[in-house]
Amino acid sequence: MLAAAACAAGLPACALLADPPQTAAIVAAPPAGLPPRFERVEVPFFPQTPYHCGPAALATVLADAGLPADLDRLADAVFLPAREGSLQLEMLGAARRQGGVATVLPGELEALLREVVAGHAVVVLENRGLGFAPLWHYAVLVGYDLPARELVFRSGTLEREVLSLRTFEHLWARSGRWALAVLPPGRLPATAHEKEAVDGALGFGRVAAPAALVPAWRAVTTRWPDNLLAALGLGNALFAAGDAAAAAAVFEAAARRHDSAVAWNNLALTRQGLGDRAGALEAARRAVERAQAVEPAWLPAARQTQHELEAEAEAEAR
Repeated sequence: MLAAAACAAGLPACALLADPPQTAAIVAAPPAGLPPRFERVEVPFFPQTPYHCGPAALATVLADAGLPADLDRLADAVFLPAREGSLQLEMLGAARRQGGVATVLPGELEALLREVVAGHAVVVLENRGLGFAPLWHYAVLVGYDLPARELVFRSGTLEREVLSLRTFEHLWARSGRWALAVLPPGRLPATAHEKEAVDGALGFGRVAAPAALVPAWRAVTTRWPDNLLAALGLGNALFAAGDAAAAAAVFEAAARRHDSAVAWNNLALTRQGLGDRAGALEAARRAVERAQAVEPAWLPAARQTQHELEAEAEAEAR
């Protein structure tokens, strides 16, 4: 779902009486390990201008993470005049261009509370209109009070907007429960799922320099050491940053852990660059064997690497 936030100023007039499911669950059994009340009063505030709730929310979380947060530049980057708002894709891209790793969070109220306690301001998308007449709005969650059943936001022109849990859940559910954390490379949201963390690093890699991408991938591999894509991302980032020896170590560990054709092939190429021709040829042959057995999509690349290494060895032997 892609929504352009039109930055609603107020709440719908209809009464929201029934507790939606996540609110009811939290009220019945407050999440373990969370304080009953918590508020990050230090989170900066960027009051929005008309239709600019997206840029204002993004500036808030960027500044909170210690990253550049030029509101005018962000408005130029994410605001779509034809839609009078900002799409989630623009929000993700702009955060990454400012040096932040943007990660979509689980659509769970408990996850939002845990992020706040972990020290992370969270962008949320609300629909303050109706299903047939949506009115999208970005806000930033900075605190909560469970006994009072309230959440605290930086929102629009309000530095401290308070909404009930049930009201927020109704508005958030209408947006597909979309939430976003933006953190410096090397830090991960406390509640990020594996797929979304990998997606966040992949998206960051489209705009980031290799030196910045290394800590982003290292954070993912530290939390999920069995993720092959993250290991390949880290190895590629290390190689691009000029640390071929570290890249070779990452590729070798991934190749042995997963017996992956692409990891063996990357290891072969990296060893070749390091001058280890025997080791490179061994890895290339392992890549071909694995590709022939179960990864046929990588067979052409693996065979090409093996052929080049064998030709190089023959030329040197003459």
